[in-house]
Amino acid sequence: MDLHKAFNINKDTWNKKVEVHANSDFYAMDAFKNGASALKRFELDALGDVKGKSLLHLQCHFGQDTMSWSRLGAKCTGIDISEEGVKLARRLNKELGLDANFVCCNVLDTSQHIKEEKFDIVFTSYGTIGWLPDLKPWAQMIAERLKPSGIFYIVEFHPIAWMFDYTVNPPVMKYGYQQKEAIYEEYEGTYADSESKMLSKEYGWNHSLGEVITCLVNAGLKIEYLNEYEESPYNVFPDLIMNKNGMYELSSGLYPLLFEVKAVK
Repeated sequence: MDLHKAFNINKDTWNKKVEVHANSDFYAMDAFKNGASALKRFELDALGDVKGKSLLHLQCHFGQDTMSWSRLGAKCTGIDISEEGVKLARRLNKELGLDANFVCCNVLDTSQHIKEEKFDIVFTSYGTIGWLPDLKPWAQMIAERLKPSGIFYIVEFHPIAWMFDYTVNPPVMKYGYQQKEAIYEEYEGTYADSESKMLSKEYGWNHSLGEVITCLVNAGLKIEYLNEYEESPYNVFPDLIMNKNGMYELSSGLYPLLFEVKAVK
């Protein structure tokens, strides 16, 4: 397929999402500006004290997580494909008096835009790898950008969750766990605002846990752990219920909603 066309369609959709998301309750912009962190317990527990460390945030949208790490003392660089997302991130960074840096590019081209700098931490989270057709160049780029003994951490929605078509109600299991073909969807709204009239046009790709782990190992990283969780901090799938921890889970509990991987170069 024409990957250049697919990436441009996705970029156009993400450019349109920026304004909708920035004004949504989901992203709680006023609270963020007043000091609230966008980070969740999984990544905070995994990465611990980041003060004084350099951190590269892949696919950062408009940078709330990036700037939340900055508030914790990290020296951060955020990467995103959306020009509008990066513009907003830079405006927020200046308004809040933070020192994060933002670069607009396809995440797979990161090493073409950041050629010399290496990082103590490379971080990505919640809805990122599904936009990539092949994880091998992704993993290689991560290894290139890490310092020796640097840490890579990903917390992401579980691949089983992406086997469903959510454009119908109830959702139907339609896509393969190891499907190689792209998934194309058109729908009104966005996960942050289902009432929005914006039209989302999106190409996505499914990636198994085996693919994630193997690509990282083949790029030279050592896996410290792979964990799977039946709960998510985000209510982004249909008919989730809130548990006693304030997290969201399936009433059936049939499959995990999240996984996390921590690896070291």
